Amino acid sequence: MKRENVLQEKSYAFSLRILKLSKHLRNNGEYPLANQIMRSGTSIGANIEEALGGSSYRDFCSKLQIAYKEARETKYWLRLLKDGEILDKKLSYSLLADCEEILRLIVSILNTVKQNLQKKSAANG
Repeated sequence: MKRENVLQEKSYAFSLRILKLSKHLRNNGEYPLANQIMRSGTSIGANIEEALGGSSYRDFCSKLQIAYKEARETKYWLRLLKDGEILDKKLSYSLLADCEEILRLIVSILNTVKQNLQKKSAANG
């Protein structure tokens, strides 16, 4: 039985929410914002998928760092949509909370990998 990857599942679910948000924004004529949030918001999950298929710790970390940067950018666009009163506050807060959770998970994983690499280096050193 395959073990569930929480980050993978949450980032995929978040991408689906971003897809629906982008469609809503387009329907309301907000094309530039729809394009920006669609690109950055779905890139998070795509880079996490790439990380999971990485060929080394370095490759894994590199892709996760890109996912982190994309999540930060997505957080910016969500804040802009909220503060610009383009998006309902309740939906904004829900999406921002999901984005923050993904950011925390990525940071936690990167810190764990860094600690493991330091331990491995110390053991070999």
